[in-house]
Amino acid sequence: MRITFAASECVPYINTGGLADVLGALPREVARQGHQVTMYLPFYKQVSAKVKERVVAIKSLTIPFQYYNRFVTVLNGGIQDGVQFYFIDCPELFDREYVYATPTGDYQDNWERFGLFCRAVLEASKQLGVPDVFHVHDWETAMLPVYLRTVYYFDPQLRSAGVMLTVHNAGYQGWFPPNTVERLLLPWEIYKPERAEHYSTLNFLKGGLVYSDVITTVSRKYAEEIQTAEFGNGLEDTFRRRATDLHGILNGIDTVKWDPATDGNIAAHYTAGNLEGKVSCRRDLLHAFGLEPAREDAPLLGIVSRFATQKGFDLIAQISDALAAEDLYLAVLGDGEPYYENLFRSLQERHRGKISVRIPYDRAMAHKVEAGADIFLMPSRYEPCGLGQLYSLRYGTIPVVRATGGLDEAVEEWSPETGQGTGFKFHGYNPGDFLAAIQRATHVFRTDKKAWSKLIHNAMTQDHSWIGPAAEYIELYEEVARRRS
Repeated sequence: MRITFAASECVPYINTGGLADVLGALPREVARQGHQVTMYLPFYKQVSAKVKERVVAIKSLTIPFQYYNRFVTVLNGGIQDGVQFYFIDCPELFDREYVYATPTGDYQDNWERFGLFCRAVLEASKQLGVPDVFHVHDWETAMLPVYLRTVYYFDPQLRSAGVMLTVHNAGYQGWFPPNTVERLLLPWEIYKPERAEHYSTLNFLKGGLVYSDVITTVSRKYAEEIQTAEFGNGLEDTFRRRATDLHGILNGIDTVKWDPATDGNIAAHYTAGNLEGKVSCRRDLLHAFGLEPAREDAPLLGIVSRFATQKGFDLIAQISDALAAEDLYLAVLGDGEPYYENLFRSLQERHRGKISVRIPYDRAMAHKVEAGADIFLMPSRYEPCGLGQLYSLRYGTIPVVRATGGLDEAVEEWSPETGQGTGFKFHGYNPGDFLAAIQRATHVFRTDKKAWSKLIHNAMTQDHSWIGPAAEYIELYEEVARRRS
């Protein structure tokens, strides 16, 4: 089959979160399983810095708007790991210091930037190869199915192409004023409550949900949750209407880049069968975060995260004094919302020698935290999939997570009676439940080394590669193609 991915991020070119990691791995695995894969990305300033040679695939595409045209060049990024890359180059829209927003707020022309990107992918595909299925991701590319089923409905080249939308986080939807409809030259018929109108705005994500053939999200639990008012962010009715076409597929991870047996970022290598290297990784992490001297029998807790309200860090603040009173250490890595950056700095000041923070996020240091910590914390308010807990399982760093979305699906509660389980979960979003889960984990760590070794073995022998998830996606691609044949 021919599959074309369109996304706003993809490692190694541009990365602001988990979306980029998924798009760096899934297309490659789909190609490895025998399919023809193309990836389209915006040619951001950050991308241009990583492209050594500008090879033109299409010199100029005309993308019309209400009162003017934009002119786009399509660059050929070559084939990498079986995936053909193309970049949509429109300097006035993408050659900017930031990707989505400045420190003062979103770019006001994001409607134009990503509307242009969606339409340019369709136009470029007519010249470079129309796929059996377009696979688009989140609100930034959700206008592609809207264009495909309206403006391009009668286009003989595109009419038989299917489209799948993956929702990585329903909290980000792309809301814009009503006149965006005509500015993008879309028909006003889409601006209805049962289509793309949402509380007197044009909602890019909602439009994509309505006009896509199939919708996926990044865990089975999150596919259930987004059909409720608590997690649907106002789109729960739309998700429920599309329930028969809504599928949850838990993300995988890149098991080559994230492998404690070969990882070049960590102090020593180790495997599930030989954990000696993990002791060296722990010492290295303590040194890197200035937490020396540290007792060997005191657990080292780690956090690697984007600092955002979603991630549950208000719970960390509420239990920080209790944590600091315990015989343990906490290493925190990340960056994000200024409020939470300052929160972690203040916790470090109050609890020097027990809590240490490194800002900004650093990918190499993230590997050190995953390898060196004993316990990994993810107290998220909601978590569509989450990758941190998958990395920590891979590295034998036992996760303590809130039972939501992909965290609930990926982590099995430890049972001392059966010796089964891979971590510790809490359900209520409150500091007491979170602290109790941490204390269950630290109690096992301190008092039962045999059980802790079994926990590590259970975690490290889980298969969270992309092989299985990619096969599930391919089944859905085939279903979409059958519908359109």
